[in-house]
Amino acid sequence: MKKIIKTPNAPLPIGPYNQAVLHHGTLYISGQIAIEPGSGELVSGNIEAETRQVMENLKAILEAAGLSFANVLKCSVFVKDMHDFSRINAVYAEYFDEAIAPARELVEVVNLPRFVNIEISAIAAMD
Repeated sequence: MKKIIKTPNAPLPIGPYNQAVLHHGTLYISGQIAIEPGSGELVSGNIEAETRQVMENLKAILEAAGLSFANVLKCSVFVKDMHDFSRINAVYAEYFDEAIAPARELVEVVNLPRFVNIEISAIAAMD
């Protein structure tokens, strides 16, 4: 049986999906974009600010499920500009211990929801 994870500390879904689904000890987190959950406004200005908001949204969902970044097994990162790779990595690295960092792919795409510059989804597991 699946359990829907919802938290007001992350943006509400902008489509027919949930923030995350927990099933048999595995948490599947929907792609997060740089929406500030309190205001519903997009964070913009630079890729570092957007990435940080995305990571904070992921953190809020992990915490709602009783997990942390240490539980993350895999992240999928979608970006509009591969030239932002190192700048994204610098912020991303603030959230993971490199020794136990998850598997990941980072893919350049043409467009993302609300025409943002980055979206990240994650899969985590309970201990």
